[in-house]
Amino acid sequence: MKLYTHPGASSLSVHILLRETGLPFELEVVNVSAKTRADGSDYRGVAPRGMVPLLELDDGTSLTENMVIAQYICDRAGRHDLMPEAGTMARYRVMEWQSFVAAELHKGYIPLRWALSPEAMAFARDRLFKRLAIADAALDGRRYLTGETFTAADAYLFVIAGWAYYFEFEVAGLPRIERFLAVVNQRPAVQAAMAAEGKGLVVIPSP
Repeated sequence: MKLYTHPGASSLSVHILLRETGLPFELEVVNVSAKTRADGSDYRGVAPRGMVPLLELDDGTSLTENMVIAQYICDRAGRHDLMPEAGTMARYRVMEWQSFVAAELHKGYIPLRWALSPEAMAFARDRLFKRLAIADAALDGRRYLTGETFTAADAYLFVIAGWAYYFEFEVAGLPRIERFLAVVNQRPAVQAAMAAEGKGLVVIPSP
């Protein structure tokens, strides 16, 4: 398999899962802003949408979309700790959090890249902070989103919540998120993935 990723983008969560599972893979870091590959060629020749992540499979076909690739990787590796078995409530809980991170957090950062008025920017930041606070509350009394076991949802939350540092959110107002980020940051797979990609948007302070 081959993973196409951009430093610090949401594709980092898929990269983390590949390293957590130990599945063999190649890595190519691309520039999604310029739509260029490492050799300077047009990334859209591989990924018509020009987006990451993209996972090229052994048979030459490919998968896109973070949540789909995450499930494929965990299922292929048989890692039911990262993605519980199909048909179980535990799996639906992990998928529930993946959906929340995708819809309420990931996309919530998009307006922060626009040239908004001060009032609109304040509204966007406040809305996103409130969504982050929901995840913060869910971490009360538990190490990870669904309990004491690290899952694919946690890999995704780590990357997206970690963007808060880049956008200068007051993460100290989200103490459980802050603790979560510090804990996940120490995982060997996370450290290896970030080292391979470069920091990008995710800059987690050392504990």
